[in-house]
Amino acid sequence: MSIQTFGCRVNQYESEMMRDLLSSTYTIADESPDVVVLNACTVTALAERKARQAARRLRRENPASRIVLIGCLADAVEQGTTQFTDADLLVGNRWKSRIHEVVECAMSDLCGVMSVSSLDELNNERTQGPSHRIRAFLKIQDGCSRACTYCRTTQVRGEPRSKSIQAAVAEATDLVASGFPEIVLTGIDLAQYSPEGGHLDDAVRAIASLDGLQRLRIASINPSGITDKLIDVCASIEAVCPHFHIPLQSGDSEILKAMKRGYNAPMYVDTIERIRSRIPHATFGTDIIVGFPGEVKKAFARTLDMLDIVGYSNLHAFRYSPRKGTASALFPHQVLPEIKRQRSETLVAHWLGGLGRTLDNRIGSTQHVLVEEQQDAVWRGYTHDYLYVKFSSDRQIPIGSLLPVHITRRTGSTLEGVDDHRIDTS
Repeated sequence: MSIQTFGCRVNQYESEMMRDLLSSTYTIADESPDVVVLNACTVTALAERKARQAARRLRRENPASRIVLIGCLADAVEQGTTQFTDADLLVGNRWKSRIHEVVECAMSDLCGVMSVSSLDELNNERTQGPSHRIRAFLKIQDGCSRACTYCRTTQVRGEPRSKSIQAAVAEATDLVASGFPEIVLTGIDLAQYSPEGGHLDDAVRAIASLDGLQRLRIASINPSGITDKLIDVCASIEAVCPHFHIPLQSGDSEILKAMKRGYNAPMYVDTIERIRSRIPHATFGTDIIVGFPGEVKKAFARTLDMLDIVGYSNLHAFRYSPRKGTASALFPHQVLPEIKRQRSETLVAHWLGGLGRTLDNRIGSTQHVLVEEQQDAVWRGYTHDYLYVKFSSDRQIPIGSLLPVHITRRTGSTLEGVDDHRIDTS
């Protein structure tokens, strides 16, 4: 039995959940699996292509394996917005909590699409966390009602749903007890997290206050979710990491209007400024789409200007790809692929220049790093505000340790340093 994951942090969480559900009955291994579960995304053409390539490779290397396509991509196939010919069985997101039934059907040689109408309670979704990692994802929200003109998420994930704060705290408590020093709260649209009797700031406060939890991160969150109460909680609790991944998508207000993002460029900047007024040392990440229909040179230039205004420490750049079934696929003034490529390269180069200046300002400082991996005498991990660091030490440091590192230089997008407690720092 093998599980392969393509897509967002929510997919990663759900793959861990399925692995936990199956591990008591099946051996989870990639070598000669009887059944391969592909948990795949449909948001971009690239995500779909990776899943198709994986399925074809499996057909060549393990022709006897039964291939199950599960998740957003399978839902899109059932809805007729895309095709996937290299799977034996296709099942949508609603089957993930019932993965045992899916595997049994696959092993019984059932083929085609399995349809299901009911949704399981989000409170019933739990994971024990990924093995051999120090960071665990905790999914507290699913679905989206924004209907951005480029996105299939509403079609395949359905309406917003929220895990109760009590269920989220219980799951987080178990993750901390299992040895995870860092938890990342995630969802399809955390800005729409609205459990009965509470809000996102209440969940963050409750989870961040757990004994033994060293770090709590908030995954990608749209600007509307950045309330003053949430900012206050993040500013007042040390365990909450001062890093905010807030999707921008475009720095041009007209493009944002065409995308139906629900905010314009000045509103986005105001969100950044509200955070910085309370948390001056905060860092920011974002998602940007280049080549959206109608994106002229001036519109793209405004996106580059936004990089300078915010100074992102983390960037996910995407080239717009028309998705069948979305409104923007029918928009006029589609941008040529070569222009998308050029703008993507320009965007990343511009961002890296700003990132270099941000990182250079950390040289000579001491940063607290949560150690995630080690090779020879070099350890790697992230700072509290999500900057990547590798450092040397002449002592053995357990994975999961939080320790001060003296930053000595920058190589590309990585900070380098030495263990502040080294015996010999010459």
